[in-house]
Amino acid sequence: MQITDEELTVERAEGIDAEREAAGIWARATARRDQLPSVAPVEEKLAGIQQTLAEVGASLHLARRGQRAVGFCILIPQEGSVEIRYLATDPEVWGSGGGRALLEHVQEHARRAALSRGELWVIADNARAISAYERAGWVATGDVEVRGSAGRAERRFVRDFG
Repeated sequence: MQITDEELTVERAEGIDAEREAAGIWARATARRDQLPSVAPVEEKLAGIQQTLAEVGASLHLARRGQRAVGFCILIPQEGSVEIRYLATDPEVWGSGGGRALLEHVQEHARRAALSRGELWVIADNARAISAYERAGWVATGDVEVRGSAGRAERRFVRDFG
């Protein structure tokens, strides 16, 4: 995919087509992150996306350049905060502002919902993602856990939006 000058937009999205777009991005991003020899089928990643979206208050947000989805996040409101459960951009557009736009969208979404804080968990050795979160004002906590089915240590990050 060629990066274009088309405006990058981020909006809430619903429905199976949006869920499949997110699952495809997640499959490509995790394959590149983990240096896998092939990309998992969308159906393999779709179940996790749908399971997360089934949580109370969960919402899917897609970043688009023109009509093409280039990133997504899933947000879950907590008491006074919002948790980013997934956040990924398509590897073909890494470094073009998609992640930054999603994080700015999270902050605006939280403000509109009167949520003053954000939190997320990131794989502890994912230096690329950690650097992006830190540049956007997220702060690592001392919380490290092995979470999810991947069996990899994850570190908790937080950000005050006040």
